[in-house]
Amino acid sequence: MHAHRLPTNPIIVPHMDGRMGANINGPALIRAPAWIAQPLGKYYLYFAAHDGTYIRLAYADALAGPWRTHEPGTLSLAQTSFPRHIASPDVHVDDAGRRIRMYFHGCCVAGEPSQVTCVATSTDGLHFMPQSEHLGASYWRVFEYDGWFYTLEMPGQFRRSRDPLTGFAPGPRLFTPEMRHSAVLRHDHTLHVFWSNAGDCPERILTCTIDLRPDWTAWQTTESITLLQPELAWEGTDLPLAPSQRGLILERSRQLRDPAIFEEDGRVYLLYAVAGEHGIAVAEMKGV
Repeated sequence: MHAHRLPTNPIIVPHMDGRMGANINGPALIRAPAWIAQPLGKYYLYFAAHDGTYIRLAYADALAGPWRTHEPGTLSLAQTSFPRHIASPDVHVDDAGRRIRMYFHGCCVAGEPSQVTCVATSTDGLHFMPQSEHLGASYWRVFEYDGWFYTLEMPGQFRRSRDPLTGFAPGPRLFTPEMRHSAVLRHDHTLHVFWSNAGDCPERILTCTIDLRPDWTAWQTTESITLLQPELAWEGTDLPLAPSQRGLILERSRQLRDPAIFEEDGRVYLLYAVAGEHGIAVAEMKGV
């Protein structure tokens, strides 16, 4: 498996509008469904800021761009019960129900974990209505398998439910406490997992697989391999090597974070945050 960066990278950079600022992370990409009237573009890219008060949106008619931001954004902190921030969108199109689901986390609530995930739904991809149920911890990536909706949350905790909007029960935890944000891609009975680890030097995108056929309590990961690490200046190679840390990072750093997966017409793309949390790039995956 290897990844080819698009030549127009990075597709999202700081200050693309008057509101978004410089901190950029947590991409989630969909193709705008045909049932949306007058979409802004062919593709909708949702993303966040680490301590953001709304979920951002960019749109384009080609993955390579040009990308433009929808300055009003989508879901706002004021619509939720969270006092500090919302982030980490994970967005799914439900064609049968003609709705879009956005899982997102908010901060902070009493107890542990202090950051929890909720879900919001939309019929146009712009205006979302959040639900109040705390579904689990933060940084969700959801996939379907064998009649279940599964999620992988930080750090490596699986949950599942028969209903994508409620009742996610905890299951196995397969990754180390250093796991940061993840992405998932299911092909038949194989789950490809992509993630980065806080503390790596440099922080980079790793991948492994899980055979989903056993009972989920018996799932095991294969040995991880490095898929992408900083190689270009806009990924941070103009900066010194240093172990990464958890939490908000305001300065550019030599780190790749926040993988996300997008599939279209048999092709697979990886989106990821660059130079710490200072942009979003796209790479086409080969050999998946």
